[in-house]
Amino acid sequence: MKKYAFGVDIGGTTVKIGFFETNGNLLETWEIPTRLEDNGGHILEDIKCAIEGKCKENQLEVSDLEGIGMGIPGPVGQDGTVYTCINLGWPTFNVVKEMESIMGCKVRVGNDANVAALGEMWQGGGKGHHSIVMVTLGTGVGGGVIINDQIVCGFNGAAGEIGHILTKLDETECCACGNKGCLEQYASANGLVKLTKKYLKENNSDSLLRNMDSFTTKDICSAAKDGDEVANLMIDTIAEMLGRGCALIGVVVNPEAFIIGGGLSNAGSQIIDPIQKYFKKYAFYAMKETSFKKATLGNLAGIYGAVKLILE
Repeated sequence: MKKYAFGVDIGGTTVKIGFFETNGNLLETWEIPTRLEDNGGHILEDIKCAIEGKCKENQLEVSDLEGIGMGIPGPVGQDGTVYTCINLGWPTFNVVKEMESIMGCKVRVGNDANVAALGEMWQGGGKGHHSIVMVTLGTGVGGGVIINDQIVCGFNGAAGEIGHILTKLDETECCACGNKGCLEQYASANGLVKLTKKYLKENNSDSLLRNMDSFTTKDICSAAKDGDEVANLMIDTIAEMLGRGCALIGVVVNPEAFIIGGGLSNAGSQIIDPIQKYFKKYAFYAMKETSFKKATLGNLAGIYGAVKLILE
């Protein structure tokens, strides 16, 4: 195996790039803008230029690389085909073939959430495991499923969409996906704030949050630590939804561990412990002791996982 590789995590605003040794040592990371004009037609060429520039800085040729791994914010098939990436403006096309043709080295790609899960299993909170489910509690609720060291991407790359588990049958508002009652509508950062505002509007309960013109998930978690009953109720409410959702996932894929990431995971045991409590309540008896752990790589998980794709 060659000594160096690059991991690339493509986002709607920036592209994060990591220069790695193939033993997992991250040497350098930087970002370039994601150019969305012309339906994202410049993105791959910009990545090529960035990687070639970094190789030149380090007196390397592209032929010295083990390869380039890439996480992409959309459904990705096992052969490297992206099935329309709305955030980037990409139609359906095979990114591996396109990138290999312009780079002249091995390229592997995957859905960004799945790739982040792979990174956490390789060098993060899931290290030492071979089968994990990563649940990312950010603006939405993302997920990635790794079973026996292999990403489960599904028939057309849509596996692991944990945020769109049906959670409430009586919901009247639509999720961004077009359905109603998705887990993401409640258990994401946006969802928790919205759920809390709705509760305060419909109830007269005293709360530290009521005196704020606006508040964030961080404010809710802080209020909960200070004993605020409303804040604690809201955290408990989404924890039950997440615990029940993980129990549904568990009975299908039976992971060794659930890795909880995203901004809400910064609350640590305050959010992870009640999720695990409700998981145990709802889980099939043979998997009640499945462990729950905090993700540790933060926004670097994607570039770690992208490199791991190359090493598979």
